Amino acid sequence: MSTNLANKLRTGIKPQQFIDGMEKNQEQFLAYYNSFEWASEDDKEFFEQLNNRDDLRCLILCADWCGDVVRNVPVVFRALENSGVPVEVLIQEQNMDVMDQFLTMGGRAIPIVIFTDTGGFVLGQWGPRPKHVQAVMTQFKQENPDREAPDYNEKIQVARAEMGRQYGEGNSYHAAIVQELRELISTF
Repeated sequence: MSTNLANKLRTGIKPQQFIDGMEKNQEQFLAYYNSFEWASEDDKEFFEQLNNRDDLRCLILCADWCGDVVRNVPVVFRALENSGVPVEVLIQEQNMDVMDQFLTMGGRAIPIVIFTDTGGFVLGQWGPRPKHVQAVMTQFKQENPDREAPDYNEKIQVARAEMGRQYGEGNSYHAAIVQELRELISTF
Protein backbone atom coordinates (compact mmCIF):
# COMPACT_ATOMS: atom_id res chain seq x y z
CA MET A 1 0.00 0.00 0.00
CA SER A 2 1.68 3.21 -1.09
CA THR A 3 -0.99 5.65 0.04
CA ASN A 4 0.46 8.72 1.74
CA LEU A 5 -1.60 10.97 3.99
CA ALA A 6 1.17 13.35 5.10
CA ASN A 7 -1.00 16.27 4.00
CA LYS A 8 -3.71 15.12 6.45
CA LEU A 9 -1.54 14.69 9.53
CA ARG A 10 -2.24 17.47 12.08
CA THR A 11 -5.33 18.62 10.14
CA GLY A 12 -7.86 16.59 12.12
CA ILE A 13 -9.50 17.22 15.45
CA LYS A 14 -8.66 15.58 18.77
CA PRO A 15 -10.92 12.80 20.10
CA GLN A 16 -12.27 15.08 22.84
CA GLN A 17 -13.09 17.79 20.29
CA PHE A 18 -14.99 15.23 18.24
CA ILE A 19 -17.00 14.13 21.27
CA ASP A 20 -17.68 17.70 22.40
CA GLY A 21 -18.77 18.70 18.89
CA MET A 22 -21.16 15.81 18.32
CA GLU A 23 -24.57 17.08 17.27
CA LYS A 24 -26.00 13.57 17.09
CA ASN A 25 -25.66 10.43 19.20
CA GLN A 26 -23.33 12.00 21.78
CA GLU A 27 -25.12 10.37 24.72
CA GLN A 28 -24.92 6.89 23.19
CA PHE A 29 -21.29 7.46 22.15
CA LEU A 30 -20.38 8.42 25.72
CA ALA A 31 -22.26 5.43 27.10
CA TYR A 32 -20.02 3.08 25.09
CA TYR A 33 -16.96 5.18 25.88
CA ASN A 34 -17.58 5.27 29.62
CA SER A 35 -18.48 1.59 29.88
CA PHE A 36 -15.29 0.40 28.15
CA GLU A 37 -13.29 -2.16 30.12
CA TRP A 38 -10.19 -4.05 29.11
CA ALA A 39 -11.01 -7.71 28.50
CA SER A 40 -7.48 -8.64 29.52
CA GLU A 41 -4.57 -7.05 31.34
CA ASP A 42 -2.40 -8.32 28.51
CA ASP A 43 -4.27 -6.20 25.94
CA LYS A 44 -4.04 -3.15 28.17
CA GLU A 45 -0.28 -3.62 28.51
CA PHE A 46 0.14 -4.08 24.77
CA PHE A 47 -1.42 -0.67 24.07
CA GLU A 48 0.47 1.02 26.93
CA GLN A 49 3.75 -0.34 25.54
CA LEU A 50 3.12 1.56 22.31
CA ASN A 51 4.40 4.55 24.31
CA ASN A 52 7.86 3.12 23.60
CA ARG A 53 7.32 3.82 19.90
CA ASP A 54 7.05 7.25 18.35
CA ASP A 55 6.61 6.12 14.76
CA LEU A 56 2.82 5.70 14.66
CA ARG A 57 -0.01 8.10 13.90
CA CYS A 58 -3.73 7.33 13.78
CA LEU A 59 -6.37 9.03 11.65
CA ILE A 60 -10.00 8.06 12.16
CA LEU A 61 -12.40 8.83 9.34
CA CYS A 62 -15.85 9.20 10.87
CA ALA A 63 -19.04 11.22 11.39
CA ASP A 64 -21.45 11.55 14.32
CA TRP A 65 -24.52 10.40 12.36
CA CYS A 66 -23.15 6.90 11.71
CA GLY A 67 -24.25 4.03 13.95
CA ASP A 68 -21.03 2.07 13.43
CA VAL A 69 -19.01 5.14 14.44
CA VAL A 70 -21.07 5.47 17.62
CA ARG A 71 -20.48 1.81 18.50
CA ASN A 72 -16.88 1.37 17.41
CA VAL A 73 -14.98 4.64 17.70
CA PRO A 74 -15.36 4.89 21.52
CA VAL A 75 -13.53 1.55 21.75
CA VAL A 76 -10.76 2.75 19.42
CA PHE A 77 -10.42 5.99 21.41
CA ARG A 78 -10.16 4.07 24.68
CA ALA A 79 -7.74 1.45 23.33
CA LEU A 80 -5.38 4.16 22.10
CA GLU A 81 -5.80 6.81 24.79
CA ASN A 82 -2.87 5.61 26.91
CA SER A 83 -0.79 4.38 23.98
CA GLY A 84 1.02 7.61 23.21
CA VAL A 85 -0.13 7.27 19.58
CA PRO A 86 -1.43 10.65 18.36
CA VAL A 87 -5.06 10.19 17.31
CA GLU A 88 -6.88 12.60 15.04
CA VAL A 89 -10.43 12.52 13.73
CA LEU A 90 -11.13 13.39 10.11
CA ILE A 91 -14.80 14.23 9.60
CA GLN A 92 -15.93 12.22 6.58
CA GLU A 93 -17.76 15.04 4.77
CA GLN A 94 -14.69 17.29 4.96
CA ASN A 95 -12.32 14.56 3.82
CA MET A 96 -13.97 12.86 0.86
CA ASP A 97 -10.57 12.69 -0.87
CA VAL A 98 -9.39 10.38 1.93
CA MET A 99 -12.72 8.53 2.11
CA ASP A 100 -12.50 7.61 -1.55
CA GLN A 101 -9.08 6.00 -1.00
CA PHE A 102 -10.50 3.73 1.72
CA LEU A 103 -13.69 2.28 0.28
CA THR A 104 -15.19 -0.91 1.69
CA MET A 105 -16.39 -3.17 -1.15
CA GLY A 106 -16.64 -0.07 -3.32
CA GLY A 107 -18.74 1.87 -0.80
CA ARG A 108 -18.10 4.69 1.64
CA ALA A 109 -18.34 2.96 5.01
CA ILE A 110 -17.13 4.49 8.26
CA PRO A 111 -15.39 4.46 10.63
CA ILE A 112 -12.07 3.75 8.98
CA VAL A 113 -9.14 3.75 11.40
CA ILE A 114 -5.92 4.45 9.51
CA PHE A 115 -2.44 3.95 10.93
CA THR A 116 0.46 5.79 9.31
CA ASP A 117 4.10 6.33 10.07
CA THR A 118 5.37 9.82 10.91
CA GLY A 119 5.79 10.53 7.19
CA GLY A 120 2.13 9.78 6.52
CA PHE A 121 2.65 6.45 4.75
CA VAL A 122 -0.30 4.18 5.45
CA LEU A 123 0.72 1.07 7.39
CA GLY A 124 -2.74 -0.45 7.78
CA GLN A 125 -6.39 0.19 8.41
CA TRP A 126 -9.28 -1.15 10.46
CA GLY A 127 -13.00 -0.76 9.98
CA PRO A 128 -15.76 -0.10 9.49
CA ARG A 129 -16.82 -2.90 11.86
CA PRO A 130 -15.42 -5.89 13.74
CA LYS A 131 -14.78 -8.74 11.27
CA HIS A 132 -17.61 -10.96 12.53
CA VAL A 133 -20.11 -8.11 12.08
CA GLN A 134 -18.70 -7.01 8.72
CA ALA A 135 -19.00 -10.62 7.48
CA VAL A 136 -22.80 -10.18 7.46
CA MET A 137 -22.57 -7.12 5.18
CA THR A 138 -19.96 -8.77 2.96
CA GLN A 139 -22.26 -11.74 2.40
CA PHE A 140 -25.23 -9.44 1.79
CA LYS A 141 -23.33 -7.46 -0.86
CA GLN A 142 -22.20 -10.63 -2.61
CA GLU A 143 -25.73 -11.99 -2.69
CA ASN A 144 -27.39 -8.65 -3.61
CA PRO A 145 -25.15 -6.81 -6.06
CA ASP A 146 -28.01 -4.86 -7.66
CA ARG A 147 -28.92 -1.85 -5.50
CA GLU A 148 -31.88 -1.17 -7.81
CA ALA A 149 -33.47 -4.58 -7.18
CA PRO A 150 -37.06 -4.25 -5.89
CA ASP A 151 -36.32 -6.18 -2.69
CA TYR A 152 -32.89 -4.61 -2.01
CA ASN A 153 -34.06 -2.27 0.77
CA GLU A 154 -36.04 -5.03 2.42
CA LYS A 155 -33.03 -7.34 2.37
CA ILE A 156 -30.57 -4.72 3.62
CA GLN A 157 -32.84 -4.12 6.64
CA VAL A 158 -32.59 -7.83 7.42
CA ALA A 159 -28.78 -7.67 7.07
CA ARG A 160 -28.60 -4.61 9.36
CA ALA A 161 -30.73 -6.36 11.97
CA GLU A 162 -28.39 -9.36 11.81
CA MET A 163 -25.37 -7.07 12.20
CA GLY A 164 -27.04 -5.70 15.33
CA ARG A 165 -27.37 -9.26 16.63
CA GLN A 166 -23.71 -9.92 15.81
CA TYR A 167 -22.67 -6.89 17.86
CA GLY A 168 -24.58 -8.58 20.67
CA GLU A 169 -25.91 -7.21 23.91
CA GLY A 170 -23.79 -4.84 25.93
CA ASN A 171 -20.11 -4.42 25.22
CA SER A 172 -18.97 -7.94 24.40
CA TYR A 173 -17.85 -6.77 20.94
CA HIS A 174 -15.37 -4.30 22.49
CA ALA A 175 -12.89 -7.14 23.07
CA ALA A 176 -13.11 -8.15 19.39
CA ILE A 177 -12.20 -4.61 18.28
CA VAL A 178 -9.29 -4.42 20.74
CA GLN A 179 -8.04 -7.82 19.53
CA GLU A 180 -8.29 -6.84 15.85
CA LEU A 181 -6.48 -3.53 16.46
CA ARG A 182 -3.79 -5.34 18.41
CA GLU A 183 -3.28 -7.90 15.64
CA LEU A 184 -3.09 -5.11 13.05
CA ILE A 185 -0.62 -2.95 15.00
CA SER A 186 1.52 -6.02 15.68
CA THR A 187 2.21 -6.24 11.93
CA PHE A 188 3.90 -2.83 11.70
